[in-house]
Amino acid sequence: MYQQFKSVSISYRTAPLEIREQIALNEEEAKALMLRLKDFFELSDVLVVSTCNRTEIYYASSKDLNAELVKLLLIQKGIADPTSFHEYFEHYRIGKAAVRHLFEVATGLHSQVVGDMQIPNQIKQAYQWSADLHMAGPFLHRLLHTIFFANKRVAQETSFRDGAASVSYAAVELVETLAIAPKILVVGLGEIGADVCKNLAQKGDADITLINRTRTKADALAASGEFRVTDFADLAAELSRADIVISSIQAGQPFFTKKMVQELNGLTYKYFLDLSVPRSVEPEVEQLPGVMLYNIDTIRSRANAALARRLEAVPTVEDIIDESVAEFNDWSKEMVVSPTINKLKNALEQIRQEEMARFTKQLSEEEAAKMDKITSSMMQKIIKLPVLQLKAACKRGEAETLIDVLNDLFNLEAVRQ
Repeated sequence: MYQQFKSVSISYRTAPLEIREQIALNEEEAKALMLRLKDFFELSDVLVVSTCNRTEIYYASSKDLNAELVKLLLIQKGIADPTSFHEYFEHYRIGKAAVRHLFEVATGLHSQVVGDMQIPNQIKQAYQWSADLHMAGPFLHRLLHTIFFANKRVAQETSFRDGAASVSYAAVELVETLAIAPKILVVGLGEIGADVCKNLAQKGDADITLINRTRTKADALAASGEFRVTDFADLAAELSRADIVISSIQAGQPFFTKKMVQELNGLTYKYFLDLSVPRSVEPEVEQLPGVMLYNIDTIRSRANAALARRLEAVPTVEDIIDESVAEFNDWSKEMVVSPTINKLKNALEQIRQEEMARFTKQLSEEEAAKMDKITSSMMQKIIKLPVLQLKAACKRGEAETLIDVLNDLFNLEAVRQ
């Protein structure tokens, strides 16, 4: 099974956003694709991962079905010219490479923001989809749980997840230190503003209002979280109401001026986070009593410091992945001999039961119970060494020879499971 594991991937490393967004799958689409894969190719151990940065399909098959899977994915997404998309896909056709790739994706090594804390939950969600459709077999179950344990080690043993390593997430992290359950106003919903909203949506304890010159964009973002949306014409009222203002307005000069803020009704303690370049909040607003201003350089320095700590931890993360992959590799090799071990146990148990049946007729119930206990203990000790030898042979890559010997000695092919 290990060598049959394969993957096909499209990500920010190979494709621009306008390509990735055409292929991204929601839960309903991902499950529909998995069912088609099951019907068309009878695949097992299927995992479909789809985020804003990547869409990947993992599966187990003796055949290389990557090209067919890409074709099926593109057809499902209604791509008119599939051939123009082929160049954006990466293929992992060898089990070792596919397993390693999934480990690196799941731990955040391949994230756009290295060490991304969202990716473990996204992998768990994809795993749940597989489990819901009964498309996760023993191999995938063991693989994912090994990955989850590796992720736990990464969190506990390294600084790989410490701090906020993106500007948008650093802004949200800063918000958490400024006030408890604040009223937040997000003005301007470009790329950074939209990212801030996605991160804010995970907090759940703040009153968040969105304002954008184009209201439809604000409405679309509001659908992904519990946000209020108001018109740009209501900006003055919302500015007075807010405790924290996050601005990512793209303009040639400051939009929020000292005069504008000074004229607000009932000015209270207020924080401005200016994520725009050029700046959209006039530096002089900080001269007003109760007003604090954080610009993008301040926030980026927090993100850069966190990113530096994460990058320093990468070698340790890779060591943890190496150990985890090796452990999983050993387990997958032992899967090869598991049927032989079960047959051997059944063969010896059959001999024990037959011999017990011959002699227990002459014994009392108490004597028969003692005999059963003694012979069962003997069988456990007899089977122990062959099992250990089989597992050791797996690690050496010599299991097939020992399996053949045991099959011949005990006629295991005739033994029922």
